[in-house]
Parts: sequence; C-alpha cells; structure tokens
Amino acid sequence: MLRIFKQYYPIRNALFVFGEGIAIFTSVIIATRLLLGESFGIFEYTLLLKALLITITCQVCLFYNDLYDLKITDTLTELSIRLLQALGASAIILALIYFTFPVCMITEGIFIISTAIVIIMIVSWRIGYTKILNRGLFNQKIMLLGSSDIAREIFAQVTDKKDCGYQITDIVTRHGWDGQKAGQRTNVIRQEVYENICELAHQSGVRKIIVALKEKRGFLPVKELLNCRVQGIEILEGNTFYEMLTGKLTVESINPSWLIYSEGFHKSKARRLIKRTTDLIVAFLMLIVLAPFIAVVALIIKLDSKGPVLFSQERVGENRKPYMVHKFRSMVSDAEAMTGPVWAQDNDSRITRVGHFIRKWRVDELPQLWNVLKGEMSFVGPRPEREHFVKELEAIIPYYGERFTVKPGLTGWAQVSYGYGASVEDAIEKLNYDLFYIKNMSTLMDFMIIAKTVKTVIFGHGR
Repeated sequence: MLRIFKQYYPIRNALFVFGEGIAIFTSVIIATRLLLGESFGIFEYTLLLKALLITITCQVCLFYNDLYDLKITDTLTELSIRLLQALGASAIILALIYFTFPVCMITEGIFIISTAIVIIMIVSWRIGYTKILNRGLFNQKIMLLGSSDIAREIFAQVTDKKDCGYQITDIVTRHGWDGQKAGQRTNVIRQEVYENICELAHQSGVRKIIVALKEKRGFLPVKELLNCRVQGIEILEGNTFYEMLTGKLTVESINPSWLIYSEGFHKSKARRLIKRTTDLIVAFLMLIVLAPFIAVVALIIKLDSKGPVLFSQERVGENRKPYMVHKFRSMVSDAEAMTGPVWAQDNDSRITRVGHFIRKWRVDELPQLWNVLKGEMSFVGPRPEREHFVKELEAIIPYYGERFTVKPGLTGWAQVSYGYGASVEDAIEKLNYDLFYIKNMSTLMDFMIIAKTVKTVIFGHGR
C-alpha cells in the first residue's frame, strides 16, 4: 500500500497509472519507428522529450475527464466517449504548445498514428485491469471484527470501490450481520465470545484485522488481538481504517480519545509561513492578471439587475473571529429581507440570470482574493459559515467547532470531495471531510485540492 495524504492506495493502482503512461509514451515511439524506419535512433534525446510531453498532456486530460475514476468509466461506451474527449482536449493543448514552442512539434503523421495506437493500448490496458479487479487479484485480505455502524460503513466502502485494494474475507461478530448482504467472498462468523481469531485469520490468509466493535469495554478480546499482533498481523481501529480508506472522518462514530491519540493536527510555524506566503503571492498575481475580467463581470452584474456589484456578509473565521467576506452578487438585492437567514439551494429562485453563470463557474468567489490578501482567508480551508448557522450546527453536530482552528478557504477538501449541500446532513458530511483536512493538512495536499478545484470548475460539479 502507498500512503498519500494519510490515505492508502494499492500499489497496483499506482502501477496502473504508471503503466498507462508507459503505453502512451511507447505509442509515440512505435509511430515514429513505423514512419521513419531505421532513420532515427530509439533513444534520440529530443524524441524522448517530445514523447514525454505528449504523455504528460494526455494523462492530465485523462484525469480531468474522470478516466481514473473506475466507477464512472465502468462501461465500454462511457470509457470510449471520455477517452475521445480526453484525446481531443490533448490535441488542442498540444497544438497550442506547438504554436508557442515550434521546437516541441512532431510531424502530423506521427501524431495521427500514435493517437490510433494510444486508443488501442489504453482500451486494452483498461480491459485487462478491470478483469484483475473483478477477480479480486492482488487484493489484501482483511478481517472485520464487529457489526457496528462504522463496520458496516467500511464493508459498504470496500464492496462499492473495486479498486480499493482490500477484500473482506471474514466478519466476526456477536450480533450477526442482518440487513446487509455479506457477499459470496465474505464469511460471516457469529460467536458470543471473540476467540480463535488468530486461527481464523491464518486460515483465510488475513494480514490485517479491523476492530469495529459497538462496545469495546468488556468485549474487546485483548489477549487474542495481542497474540495476533505479535504474530505479525496488523491491528487497526475501525475509525482509523475508515479514515485511510475514504479520506474523511465520521463525527458520529469517533470519540474525543480517538482524536486526542491519533496522528495529525500538525501546525508548525514553518508550515503556517509557507501557507501564508503562497496565499499572498498567488492572490496578488491573480488579482493583477484577472483585473480586466473582474471589471467586465462587475459591469455585467450591474447591467443585469438592480443592486450593488459586490455582496458582503459577516462570516466566522479562524479562532471564531468575525470578518466580512466579499463576493460578486449572484442573487437579487436584499434576498433575505423576507425569509431571514436560509441556506441557498442549488436552483434558488433568488439567483439572477448572471448569478447562475458566475456561481456555476465560481466567478462569484473572485472578490474573496482580497480576503486572502488581508489574511482573513486562505486558498484552501473549510468553507466559511455565518454565525447564525454556526450556532445551529454546533448544537447538533459533534466537533463542529474544530473547523475554526484554521482559516476558512476559497476551496477545500469538502468542496472537491462532496459537492453541493444545503442541509444538516450535508453539513455533517462536509465536516467529516473538513476534519480530515485539518488533521492531515500539508502544502502538497493544498496543491492537490487546488488541482481538483480546477477540475470541479471545468465540469461544473460540487460547490
């Protein structure tokens, strides 16, 4: 397993992405060889660099067309459509690069032939990989101890995500597994006393046991688990495994002691300095570069409907310090005059014609660059919320106040992972992602979130 931002990914997933890159790279070499024959050297320096440029461009476009989300591309039709879209986008990007830097160009014939070979190789590679997933080859076998809510969540996640790299071979529980099918590959063992766990694990080839009991006090098989541990079997608490598996916490299952003793929540001065410096530089450059665009948007908003161009509203910031957030107005003026504070809905009747556009493409968020410059916000962090809703949600949702230990952000892990939400249930789910970010925040994770935000904006999903 590879550990990236506290999540674990099967090595085969990394090999899948790397192997696809090799396939694209090799396609260019093969196409060049077919056209030029013996007149070029396979290890010619410039050719390798050109092939690498094509490979990187293609894989970025594959990522932005969700071709590395196997739940989306689970049919040949969907795979074909998205693959053609990705290669079309690659061709446009490469054409722009070639126009700007002619030295990077390859001949038209090589490009056409290599594209045809790429399609064949990628489809073949993915069909083979899908067969490996369907047969569960190279999955790590795990045992699930207990039938708590978190146990069922873990089971659902492993079952639903074919490429997670795990296979639950055994579920050992005192309460049975009613109301949820375990599947043909999973053996449900019901016993009043948790015994012979190591023997069961060895019989099934299990090297990892997930402890997800409803009640540990008086029922935790300490001796059995200790015996398994000294025999080399990894023991993980259910919430810890769920965090690694999903990239989020579950506030309804974790307790304060788990948060206290778990890894994370590192907020060193160096990390804060890097984050603040990055925020300042990027926000300043964006305001300069986008100034003409911002002026045009302001004019269109003014012409579209009555009211101010900017919408300012008090939000709760880091350490609960209130500040005024600034956005382009996307609703009619005084939208809450009759209703009072309410959550904005996805298709809210108060949204103006221009508002629909600027909200979809996140243009309404641009004035918050000023909040970033002032140090009231960061590029990445939890979504800023109003005091009215903060009081309401804190009374309902455990650990909601922990969001205010970091600066709110223009974008965040919750926004790119969950999407639009306008209910208490959505607020709980977004908090699960926000807490994961606060617990595991890093500079590299911020860059990954920004990359995903660009993808979200392009395809108009999330909020």
